Amino acid sequence: MRPGITTILEKNSPPMWFYAGDRFHYEKLPEGTRVIYPPGPSEPLAEPGVAIERALLEPIEMEPLHELLTPGMKLTIAFDDLSIPLPPMQKPDVRQLVIEKVLEKAAARGVEDIHLIAALGLHRRMTEAELRHCLGNRIMSRYYPDRLYNYDAEEPDGNVIIGETDLGEEVSVSRRVAESDLLVYVNVNFIPMDGGHKSVHTGLAPYSSIRHHHTPKMLANTRSLMDPPNSAMHASINRMGRIFDEHVKVFHIESTLNNQTYPSVFDFMAKPEYQWNMVTRANFLATHRATQTMPLEAARRISHSINAPHRMTSVHAGATEPVHAETLADNYRQMVIPAEGQSDVLLLGIPYLGPYNVNSIMNPILVFNMLLGYLFNLYKGKPLVREGGVLIGTHPMPANFNKVHHPSYIDLWNEVFPETNDVHEIHRRYEEKYANDPWYRTLYRNSYAYHGAHPFTVLYWAAHALDHLGGVILVGGDPENTKRMGLGRADTVADALQMAQDTVGPNPSTTYMHIPPLFLCEVT
Repeated sequence: MRPGITTILEKNSPPMWFYAGDRFHYEKLPEGTRVIYPPGPSEPLAEPGVAIERALLEPIEMEPLHELLTPGMKLTIAFDDLSIPLPPMQKPDVRQLVIEKVLEKAAARGVEDIHLIAALGLHRRMTEAELRHCLGNRIMSRYYPDRLYNYDAEEPDGNVIIGETDLGEEVSVSRRVAESDLLVYVNVNFIPMDGGHKSVHTGLAPYSSIRHHHTPKMLANTRSLMDPPNSAMHASINRMGRIFDEHVKVFHIESTLNNQTYPSVFDFMAKPEYQWNMVTRANFLATHRATQTMPLEAARRISHSINAPHRMTSVHAGATEPVHAETLADNYRQMVIPAEGQSDVLLLGIPYLGPYNVNSIMNPILVFNMLLGYLFNLYKGKPLVREGGVLIGTHPMPANFNKVHHPSYIDLWNEVFPETNDVHEIHRRYEEKYANDPWYRTLYRNSYAYHGAHPFTVLYWAAHALDHLGGVILVGGDPENTKRMGLGRADTVADALQMAQDTVGPNPSTTYMHIPPLFLCEVT
């Protein structure tokens, strides 16, 4: 574990800033509040190209990549879609660096039947511009669009059933992948939740498979999404992966990135407030004032224009499970910091960006997912907030939706939430209807819409948090929208802390997990 920085606020401590969507919240916290800051960025690899070459020549528990490549073979290269990393990387993206090396080796061995697939699963298709940002001009000009394309979970005859686990979970994948002599999967492991067997069985699998491991019951038993050994979801995916590996040869390439998340003008995000110099404070105040006064759409455009100076910190290749074990160890070395004891109340700022609103809008369902699915789960072992405690987030939660990206979200919001916000009831009554709706299927395949089942899966990620917590309060949230989602609301953090005492009692212990950048806590 890395040390990180933990401080206990004193009476004269400066105000803290919180992300509140595309804007910022800035408020003084009570004396005695524990503030946990992220660790600084890990040292990047000095020569990423050399490290990639070494990983391909010296893979873990597999032959070197060039020995697996033969003339006449069918080679498929799949890669993570735009949902990670966040924000998107500055060019060149690590996927471009890795895939260019793989293609060089394939060309040298006379391999011609090569397809590249963006592993979307139930996510929206990537645009040509987004693919170009990820892979670069050289790959795009040679392969797009005939041999470089988005995975299609609804393509007739485009997916095939591989088998079934001993618990009756259907293992289906892309037909092109299933019929390939070799699948090379290129991962960006931004957080410990990603990678391993999950890459194929969420990215290259249709709804008929994904529905088994994305249920309220499964995710309620996932004790942390960031701690795969304690995740029922990952256990289901791993069962599928072992069936898949009996039928398809997979060469997995996984890389990790440091948390150098924002350009220097936004360095206030990664520095404790008491370490700010005059330039840092001026940068924050200018950003704060600008986003508070400009129209929301303008603030959103600025936010989504940021590309992160992430740097590669490790790369491993070879067999899926041993490669992922090394990747997880690298993730944990970078991200996990110790925290002494759980708190009665946990405070979190909700950023403008999550994996499902890149170049888009964070709608109320995605705000719910971000707070109770992603941010609550930023721990290894046990949550930072005690059982029965209160989670407080900051976000205005307007009922704004991207009509192209999130059509099934809009209908779920307008048709289902007025009736119920119980995730188990929503799963039972509505999921299959939305998943099989022909209009959502058409928009997923031919426009840039998330699959009809996708808003259900993101709701279910909150299942464990909903079981664990005694209350959830959104600071600054729209009163009607927070009520519809089943959340409490307050105008200020001070008001929210006062409300929390109705649940946890007087004088609660309070922790503010100061993100971004992202990190994990291991409670001791």
